[in-house]
Amino acid sequence: MPFDVARECRSCSSSDFAPVLDLGVQPLANGYREPGDVSPEARYPLALVRCRGCSLVQLTGTIPPKLMFDTYTYFSSYSSTMVDSMRVLAKRMTAERQLTSTDLVVEIGSNDGYLLQHYLELGIPVLGVEPAQNVAAVARQAGVPTMTDYFTASLASELASSGQSASVIHANNVMAHVPRINDFVAGICAALRPDGVAVVETPYLVRFVDDREFDTTYHEHVFYYSLTALSSLLERHGLTVSDVEQIPLHGGSLRLFIQHATHRCSARVGELLEAERVQGVTTDEYYRDFANRVQELKTEVTDLIRGLRAKGATVAAYGAAAKGTVLLNHFGLDHTAIDFVADRSVHKQGLVMPGVGIPIVAAEELEARRPDYTLLLAWNFADEILEQQHNYRAAGGTFIIPVPAISLR
Repeated sequence: MPFDVARECRSCSSSDFAPVLDLGVQPLANGYREPGDVSPEARYPLALVRCRGCSLVQLTGTIPPKLMFDTYTYFSSYSSTMVDSMRVLAKRMTAERQLTSTDLVVEIGSNDGYLLQHYLELGIPVLGVEPAQNVAAVARQAGVPTMTDYFTASLASELASSGQSASVIHANNVMAHVPRINDFVAGICAALRPDGVAVVETPYLVRFVDDREFDTTYHEHVFYYSLTALSSLLERHGLTVSDVEQIPLHGGSLRLFIQHATHRCSARVGELLEAERVQGVTTDEYYRDFANRVQELKTEVTDLIRGLRAKGATVAAYGAAAKGTVLLNHFGLDHTAIDFVADRSVHKQGLVMPGVGIPIVAAEELEARRPDYTLLLAWNFADEILEQQHNYRAAGGTFIIPVPAISLR
């Protein structure tokens, strides 16, 4: 599989890079395998650098998106937290933008229709753009109009010329995945009505660094955004961040309200840009400290789990998420340290975790097998999972939450 090493920043074209974090050579985070598959498992460098020109944190190299996204194993609707939050967002945007049946809401990376279904319930026309054929098929079966394609400037121009300009564009956790980010942002500009708004959610670099969320680094995530880097990127394409919110999803994300550059910015935008400057997101020191703290966390977690195993305790894990693949591989926790990984997704059950060979079982197996300790890999949904696994905990099971710091629940 080809690996494209970055020679210059994918946003501003500067070649002045500073190291951020090196997680070694890793398998694809969503490259789940069949049990007993002994074929060679491809592994690729997984490391981050920061562009000193525009402060965009990015991977040192990428894999072509088609090789990762044409078929996909992540279905957003398996997270009740995600679905509920999108229901609230759809109602909010419909009211604030006074949307009617003459408007169009477009979602880029629309997955299984987890968001657009709520607009349909409100009588608002929608269109999903989803590259994964298997996921798009699920959305269409649910009644959500979905085209199977990658969002580009060319596609956006085709939509606009056919009368499908959008009053609202959603892009949730998509901008981190797109290597050709200038083409993608140009597409948002082309597809958005003059008075429209693009609502973009993306994991926030400051939360990523401050909370040691290293395990959200994987080959699918090319970029790790600060508002500083995003503002520079958007301005290049005649867009501006008119408002910004910080939300708790995925360990801490930015919700950006992006409009054509003729619109004014709220005070919150300037305040957050200044906060980032003070915090040091444009300095090398900020990231050196981050790398050191990730190494400390690795030592703490592995010492804890190996100590528990040495005392005879049973240890499992919960959440066969991509971040789980990264954590297990970077920490060197394989099937000899973790007995199994429980997960709600039927699309992952029966497979094994990439790189470490740990079997993935149904979520119900956690209560049935009752391991003494369970490492919570999907820590970003901790509250939801702890509630779902009330019986396991009541029976004496203990969750180990590894990020941002070890806690036992």
